[in-house]
Amino acid sequence: MKNITLSAQDDLIDRARRIASNRNSSLNIMFREWLEGLNNSETHNTQEDKLKDLWKRTNYARVGKKLSREEMNER
Repeated sequence: MKNITLSAQDDLIDRARRIASNRNSSLNIMFREWLEGLNNSETHNTQEDKLKDLWKRTNYARVGKKLSREEMNER
């Protein structure tokens, strides 16, 4: 396992430590989890890609049109 040194503003570090403590964790563990998530997002669709895919799949929906009962119950 490699060690790295990071720099951040004191207040950011203090707030992050409080968040980690509230989650019964540590900054080190949270950073490792963040790194794992970052690596996973590279191998899977990014959030932006997922949003674009959702937009494409729901592009048929239009705002402002009132639907009939039959249209609302279509599957």
